[in-house]
Amino acid sequence: MQSSNQAMSNSELSERNFKRIHAVNWLISLPLLLLFAWPYHFACGLLHVDPVISVIGSILFAAPFMITILHGHVTMALGQPHRHHYYKWLSKHPLTYGLLFHEIMPRTRFRIILFLVSLVLLVAGYLVHFHL
Repeated sequence: MQSSNQAMSNSELSERNFKRIHAVNWLISLPLLLLFAWPYHFACGLLHVDPVISVIGSILFAAPFMITILHGHVTMALGQPHRHHYYKWLSKHPLTYGLLFHEIMPRTRFRIILFLVSLVLLVAGYLVHFHL
């Protein structure tokens, strides 16, 4: 029979597992950001939007999709009833593992707002070019 310490180290809610999930999320975040940003950047090129607005808008456009995938990864790794433990762990390590994490990030409302702001930037960038 396993001791309670050994059982906890093998648990999905262990710090070791949280560090593994964190590492995987960091490894896939940049590829996901690039994957979801290019259509927006391409559309900005077609509409002759300023490159600065294009890059900022591309990041704002891609971020909600990236966050959704990362949130899904946490959910698949821990299960929906336990993912709050991982987010609580990130919040306890704000200067290391939780550096770019805020409790509002997994919320759907926040992701929709980022998406809408990116669309507003696209329209504003087009109108600025159109009128100049």
